[in-house]
Amino acid sequence: MLFAGLQNQMVAQLNTNREFIEHPGSKGDSLENAWIDWLRNYLPNRYSVDKAIVIDNDGNTSHQIDIVIYDNWFTPFIFSQNGFHYIPAEGVYAVFEVKPDIGGTSDGKPNIQYAAEKIESVRLLKREAASFINGGIKFPPRPLTKIVGGILCNTNSFTHKNNNTIISHLKDNSGLKSIDMGCVADYGSFFVNYEPNEEINVAGQDAYLDFYKNRIYKEIKFSKTENSLVTFFMQLTRYLQQAIGTIPAINLQSYLDEIGEQIDEQI
Repeated sequence: MLFAGLQNQMVAQLNTNREFIEHPGSKGDSLENAWIDWLRNYLPNRYSVDKAIVIDNDGNTSHQIDIVIYDNWFTPFIFSQNGFHYIPAEGVYAVFEVKPDIGGTSDGKPNIQYAAEKIESVRLLKREAASFINGGIKFPPRPLTKIVGGILCNTNSFTHKNNNTIISHLKDNSGLKSIDMGCVADYGSFFVNYEPNEEINVAGQDAYLDFYKNRIYKEIKFSKTENSLVTFFMQLTRYLQQAIGTIPAINLQSYLDEIGEQIDEQI
């Protein structure tokens, strides 16, 4: 009953925003804020959630991302300017595109493809892990973690109200554009299984890029409509806590290299 109440509350909020806010930009902001607030309310405090642009130590930037789930403990510098957050790529756990309708279009592209290109713009960024200390013992840099990519929507307007159309669009995006999971509030949530699907076990950017290049689609699993939000949330939480755990420590020196400065590692 509790899960059903939370589900109905969120669906009602999303539908109200969609129905009564007329200006497209305001409607988009309202939907994004509703999802951000929901994730902030229910994810553990160790995870920060914001609209953001992701940056790397070479000065490259992602597209503007509707929802970034990120670490602000091992990634100590988050820049804010004119209402925008700029988050180092090393701190990112997951990114999501928010759309009213999974069957709609943006800039002439299907929303699923549009989301996939946004996700790719984050995964392309360079990340450098550093050694870290745990329990007084120094450990070498851990392998880079996957960055979860997904799409969050109110509804599904595809002509055929079955999973096949969504599956077809998801399968069109592979490699760095591959989508891991999503939620359509009044239709159902889904997550995609790929092979290989385990975490990356070799350190470095090349191993990370090779992982995405080589992984292939296996299957997609959908939830029941009435369980869309809770199954999405549980799947996301399982990934964050039981697959990643903690992201690799950021290599701060790689950012100072761009301005010709040096960290004193003896301090």
